Parts: sequence; structure tokens; C-alpha cells
Amino acid sequence: MTPRLPKIAVVMPALNEEAVIARVIAGVRAQGIHDIVVVDDASSDNTAEVARAAGATVVPLIVQLGAWGATQAGIRFAVRKGFNTIITMDADGQHNPADISKLLTPLSTGRANVAIGACTQRGSLLRKIAWRWIKRVSGITLEDVTSGFRAYDRLALRRLASWQATLMEYQDIGVLLLLQRTNMIIEDIPVSMESRSNGKSRIFHNWGVVAYYMAHTLLLGFCKRARARRPSMDPAVVYKVSR
Repeated sequence: MTPRLPKIAVVMPALNEEAVIARVIAGVRAQGIHDIVVVDDASSDNTAEVARAAGATVVPLIVQLGAWGATQAGIRFAVRKGFNTIITMDADGQHNPADISKLLTPLSTGRANVAIGACTQRGSLLRKIAWRWIKRVSGITLEDVTSGFRAYDRLALRRLASWQATLMEYQDIGVLLLLQRTNMIIEDIPVSMESRSNGKSRIFHNWGVVAYYMAHTLLLGFCKRARARRPSMDPAVVYKVSR
């Protein structure tokens, strides 16, 4: 059963997910959440039309912003509509809508501002190598730093809708380090994830893209960690791991 929280919405960035998005939306609606925002990241197929027919509100982008840019666009849209609890999830069928209640529980009890659906068993060798280096460089100890299956409360959303968050290219380390500066409590929540039903990862599908991602992310991690050592910085974020 989904915990009761005021004004909950689900935000899904979507790129060419025509084949599976109706099923994903139906799964979310089955959890009792009917406010679903699909951000169509300039798809070349009928993703927007299928999502709209399935009952979602569609925010169409005229240019591709990438997963985080599309997600932030959806967050800003939902916040302007008055939603103060938002779940972000992929539109490709990897994330199980039945796990939404697990992510909302720490928010409804006030235990955390952000909950991240963690599944360390998933992913290719490339992804696991990236996780290891990202965590080592940034100092972040969360289990699954690249998961886009997250729940944010009102305080976290205020930060993520800011112009500073727009500067981030990816939704993982940059977003987490940004939340760190405002003392958000972030909790890992173990979830199950399915194999991708459609398409391929935007990052972990070839070495060239991974090399760019790693250079960008590791540089950000180095810079943020060095800055965090200064006495004038805010205290570090608190991380929790549920077992």
C-alpha cells in the first residue's frame, strides 16, 4: 500500500519508449498514483501519443536534454502544479512500480528527504566499474549512485528545481553532491529491477560514451570533494542504508 503523502506525482523521462510506456504507466496507476508526468525527450517515435492515451500528462521537449535535463523539466512542471512529493523512474520497464511504496515510506515518516531505489546486482561490468570509481572519488557511500528510481520530498525538490541543478549533465553524482550542500538525508532502499524492456542505456552501452561520462563525473567528484573539505562548507549529507 502506498504511504499517504500530500500531492504525489511520478515523473518519467522518456526517449523512444513507445513499445513499453503504456505498461509502465498502467503499473504506476495500479499503485494508486494517477498523477504521472511523462517528459518526452524529443522522441522520434509515438512515445508522447501512447503516454497521453495511457492517461499521463505529457511534457514534450523540442530538443533532447538527456535523462537529467528531462527529469528536471518534469520536476519543475510538477512543482509548479503544486506537487511536493515526486517519484522519478525510468520509462523502459526496469523499475517496478510496486516498489514505489518502499521509496515513499522514509519520506512519510520523516526519516529521509530522498530515497533511492538501489539494486547493486544489476548492470554490466562497465556500470560496476563506474560505480566503484565514482564512490571512491566523491566520497559518497550510497549503494547505487546511478539509479534514477528516486523519491524526493518538498525540501529536496526546491533544490533540484534550482538553476544550479540545471548545470548538471547527469542525474547521479552531481545531483547527489548538490543535495549534500543543503544537508538532505538520503536513504538507500533495496529494490528489484528488471532487465531493460526496450532500447539501451544512454551511458553504459559503449566504451566511448562511458569514457566521457567518467571524465565528467570524476572531475565533478574531485572538485566537490575538495570544496567540501573547506571549513566554510555546510556539514556533509547524512546517508542511511536500509537492510
